[in-house]
Amino acid sequence: MTYSIQGLSADRFAPLFALDDADLAVLNARRVTATADMGFPCRISLQDARAGEELILLHHISHDVATPYRSAYAIYVRSGVDAASYRDELPPVFAGRPIALRAFDAAGMLQTARLAGPGEADAAIRDLFADAGIAYIDAHNAAHGCFAARIERDGA
Repeated sequence: MTYSIQGLSADRFAPLFALDDADLAVLNARRVTATADMGFPCRISLQDARAGEELILLHHISHDVATPYRSAYAIYVRSGVDAASYRDELPPVFAGRPIALRAFDAAGMLQTARLAGPGEADAAIRDLFADAGIAYIDAHNAAHGCFAARIERDGA
């Protein structure tokens, strides 16, 4: 069993970087500058921004389903980065963070969840996917609750 993790599409967020702060505020978004090398996880590159890099902080619907488990929260994105792609390995933004793994069936209904401490996410993902009824897993930073990435079964 293999899995894949993809960053969000950069094209989707590119127009935000051309907006001024007032226009971003209308969208409930903010331009921010990373103040440290960790703590500003980009959902496109799946890497933390470096201190001094500009990001947009915005509201993002991560689980857009017609179930009670529809979910949205704030995320960071950077300009000028490509969407990351990982197969059978974890992205850098998972390192050193406790990750909440929410496992859903094909209808978008939560089946189970797991809290993975630093270094435990890969084993937890594989264990969750051992259940054939799990279609995908949404990973969230456990402390802040923000969406980290979608994890899908990889049929390759």
